[in-house]
Amino acid sequence: MLLNKEQQDKVIDLMVADGLVDVSQVKKVYAEVTKSGQPILPALKSKNIATDDCIAHATAIVLNVPYVDLRNIRFDKRILLKIPQEVAQRSKVIPLMVEDGALHVALLDTSNIQKLDYVSTLAKMPLKTYMTSESGIKNALEQYVADLKDVDRVAKQEEARKNNKGDAQTITQDSPISKALSSILDYAAKSKASDIHIEPLEKSLVIRCRIDGVLRKTMELPKSIEPALVSRIKIMARLKIDEHRIPQDGQFEVNVNGNEIDLRISTSPVVWGEQVVIRLLDKSGTSMEVEKMGMTGQALRDVVAGISRPNGMILTSGPTGSGKSTTLYALIKKIKDESINIVTLEDPVEYKMDGVNQIQINVDAGLTFASGLRSILRQDPDVVMVGEIRDAETANLAVQAALTGHLVFSTLHTNSAAGILPRLLDMGIEPFLIASTLNTVIGQRLVRRVAERHDSYQSNEVETAMVKEIVGDILPKTSADVAAISERLGYPNLPLADSTSFTMVRGIDSEETPGGYAGRAGLYETITVDDDIQKLIVARATSGDIMRVAKMKGTISMRQDGTLKALSGITTMDEVNRVASDLA
Repeated sequence: MLLNKEQQDKVIDLMVADGLVDVSQVKKVYAEVTKSGQPILPALKSKNIATDDCIAHATAIVLNVPYVDLRNIRFDKRILLKIPQEVAQRSKVIPLMVEDGALHVALLDTSNIQKLDYVSTLAKMPLKTYMTSESGIKNALEQYVADLKDVDRVAKQEEARKNNKGDAQTITQDSPISKALSSILDYAAKSKASDIHIEPLEKSLVIRCRIDGVLRKTMELPKSIEPALVSRIKIMARLKIDEHRIPQDGQFEVNVNGNEIDLRISTSPVVWGEQVVIRLLDKSGTSMEVEKMGMTGQALRDVVAGISRPNGMILTSGPTGSGKSTTLYALIKKIKDESINIVTLEDPVEYKMDGVNQIQINVDAGLTFASGLRSILRQDPDVVMVGEIRDAETANLAVQAALTGHLVFSTLHTNSAAGILPRLLDMGIEPFLIASTLNTVIGQRLVRRVAERHDSYQSNEVETAMVKEIVGDILPKTSADVAAISERLGYPNLPLADSTSFTMVRGIDSEETPGGYAGRAGLYETITVDDDIQKLIVARATSGDIMRVAKMKGTISMRQDGTLKALSGITTMDEVNRVASDLA
């Protein structure tokens, strides 16, 4: 927007009065531009003396027009459909909302009558205008809702194309499908989704994303786009595009906003077509430090002690998707050093780490966990990581590796840390071998973190009773105990056990933080295999007996850890109950 000299001076005076710019710097620039006859506001922006947003906001005040900051705003997809994306990009006009029969829009120049008439005609309704900054417009156009809208537009193009051409393989090579797939992947990456589910129904194609462990429907596309989209994914994953009768697995990489993301592809025939599940492995967005993942207190001390020993086994357990592999990577990162040789066997290699020799399992070529483990033991390793102990042969080899002076990391699918021990017995491992090789066993699950924007509240009678039942025996009994017990458990300022209610938090539900959650944290329980636990293993004790003894020695169960996290404002009791209600 062009301003006359008087208006520019008022904008500068306003920014100076608000302390947004330095008056001496402004005078210096003013002297420079006066000689050249250039406007001063663009000069202040180019020299980084005033930001684009500050200038735009001050200009709106001087011109007496409403202003909106688009830097952190989120949009309703239905509102974006009021103006085609290509028009929004070309005209720099962003629809905000519909109210009182008018479409509210943000743009750079609210005085451009010709542009406003065009947009109003396109939207078929009158406009209410707001001024915004160029950086705000750019941010708005980059948001994922624009991607979703683009997918809808591409899907409609494909539906029309399908009606004219029945050749799915020809469609696969065309750019709209590539653009649609890119938009889906971009949205998933920006939303930090772990999985994308492409699910064919009778009359449509549903896209769902697993975000923070929960599946959410993100869009519904025409049925006609399915063959082309699935074929495009198969081509990129080097799968057979003409094979629709059996499941297939593959992988490929994409670059989203400068981040390399590994994609694991799984296709499977279903009633209405082929389902595709895409696992996203974004190395840049994953914390590789157990402390940041939520491990603290006794659990952290047990694990650090276990990995500090020169040999033995560290085993993690939990359901699929509970972060077991990430925990192993974090532990390896903790001990990684030039003086030791670390070799891993993985299926697949999820995160590539410098200084670690990582081997990809290839069953078709005969490279299994068992055969690979035999091979790498001849390569002089100090530390061995086996992605998963799936059978008795692998379990026996892992135990033998630990007995012969290696530190072995691996995972097992059990419900709890104590459940690892009976599971190894079921695999035929002798109790005395388990007792003599195990250092530490870890059980874990993942809960959603409460978003930064949250409210505090006092627990009701049911929640209070639940907290006391789960952690009443480990919370401090007197004020004098608070500091010591809080430090031992790893959670600051814990409440007293006899409190009549407890302060809890719940996140504020929004589009960016559905349900009031953002991100995830781990719930952990660890058992150090000492002399007493070894005696129980040799006696073939149950997992319940082992856990009771471990608790007497200071082990905190996953449910207790989750409750302490709820009392500390990290998560909620609803989340703890959702993921750990089956645990003691």
